[in-house]
Amino acid sequence: MDIHFCSKITLSQKIGLSNSTFKKYRLSGVWLEGIHWQRLNTRSVRYNLPLILDWVANRNAPEVHQRAIENYLRSLPSNQKKSGQVNLKQKFATSKITKKGGE
Repeated sequence: MDIHFCSKITLSQKIGLSNSTFKKYRLSGVWLEGIHWQRLNTRSVRYNLPLILDWVANRNAPEVHQRAIENYLRSLPSNQKKSGQVNLKQKFATSKITKKGGE
């Protein structure tokens, strides 16, 4: 899933709703912080455009939108496997064996 956060102006242009509607969805819990939107500081909010577009398309099918949320969360860098760590451990173990054998 493409991760793209946007301003309220861009979001309003894309889905045709007002900032007051966005605020209502945020405050009522329809859109979840950390999922549908992020607070950057006390005055700045950014919206997860792909997820909100999916929410608009699947408002009447929450189980379908839930799959989009799960895909988004899986796509985050913090949820990716760190394959390099295994390779470093293997490389380190191999170099120890080589050094011991070479002594």
